[in-house]
Amino acid sequence: QSMVYSEDVLKVEVGDTVKRDQVLVDIETDKVVLEVVSPDNGTLKKIFKEVGETVLAEEVLGEFESGDIAHATSSSTEITNVPPKQADSSKESPISPAARKLAKENKIKVDEVEGTGKGGRITKEDILKSVAAIEHTDELVDSPKAEAQIAEVSPSDLVPQERLERRVPMTRLRASIAQRLVEAQHNAAMLTTFNEVDMRSIMDLRNQYRDAFEKAHNGTRLGFMSFFVRASVEALKRFPSVNASIDDKDIVYHGYQDIGVAVISPRGIVVPVIREADSLTLAEIEDQVRDFGSKAQEGKLLIEEMTGGTFTISNGGVFGSLMSTPILNPPQTGILGMHKIQERPVVINGQIEIRPMMYLALSYDHRLIDGSEAVRFLVTIKEFLEEPARILLDI
Repeated sequence: QSMVYSEDVLKVEVGDTVKRDQVLVDIETDKVVLEVVSPDNGTLKKIFKEVGETVLAEEVLGEFESGDIAHATSSSTEITNVPPKQADSSKESPISPAARKLAKENKIKVDEVEGTGKGGRITKEDILKSVAAIEHTDELVDSPKAEAQIAEVSPSDLVPQERLERRVPMTRLRASIAQRLVEAQHNAAMLTTFNEVDMRSIMDLRNQYRDAFEKAHNGTRLGFMSFFVRASVEALKRFPSVNASIDDKDIVYHGYQDIGVAVISPRGIVVPVIREADSLTLAEIEDQVRDFGSKAQEGKLLIEEMTGGTFTISNGGVFGSLMSTPILNPPQTGILGMHKIQERPVVINGQIEIRPMMYLALSYDHRLIDGSEAVRFLVTIKEFLEEPARILLDI
């Protein structure tokens, strides 16, 4: 099933002319946003499903009539929430469908409302403010001092004193995240073990070969994530239980390492998967991570890119987190948490030195992974990161 998730997902209205491949409406699943585009040049005649309704695969959303639209102004690459007929000749402000309906019900003239949305778009909240202002004005008219007070009352004077609340339905992605996190805590015996890693070797390696790496790999920058992915892959080979999953009463051991990388998107955290990470070079891993990040921001990740995965890496350090306990991504049995690199005094060969240190956290399912195995797995990752040559030498 899918759900249209907010008032701004409807890009056009009944009667609007559109071009081929122009986005008509967004539909949200529990993983991605799907764009429904115009099959041809023509006019949108009917809309069968309202904003917020749940729809099934292959279900009819509306009626479309093909035709010549020589004067249409929108295109699939320049989609806005302004209907083409309004953007072309009308002086009426752009307005969301929900706001338009509310304005009609309350007999509000939309051309007299100042929009606070993106690009001056009139939102539902703007209409509510105008309704509140009018109601307050009506109260003043009934009072003995109406004539003296009415001239002083305006929507702009009244709105700042209001305490507004906005109630919106939870998106499918957020609802899915909430459900999966609760399930992970209820269904798994989750524990977390911590360690710290000296990042000096990797940082020196990056500084020494940064320019040569970018030149050799067509501008690909050498980041930290590729080292953590490679270190995790090698550790997973040595500790197959951490790469396994539990299916009812069976243990499924995976003969491959598909690493999920948690990335932030405007709708929440998503976890696209790097397939066959063992066969990829550092540059290929960096390219995939950067591509996933861009797609997540644009809402372009595909369902197949976020399906599966045998182990997950989450980097809270990019937001400044010094330490945290990551939650398992079911049905996986392990997740590695990266954190902020911070210079701290440490003892090296009996001497106190300042080193760039990072705390690592491994959350694991104790039903399958023993504490000693989890600790040794995390220590293995630590050793690979502190001495990257171990990965090349397979020791």
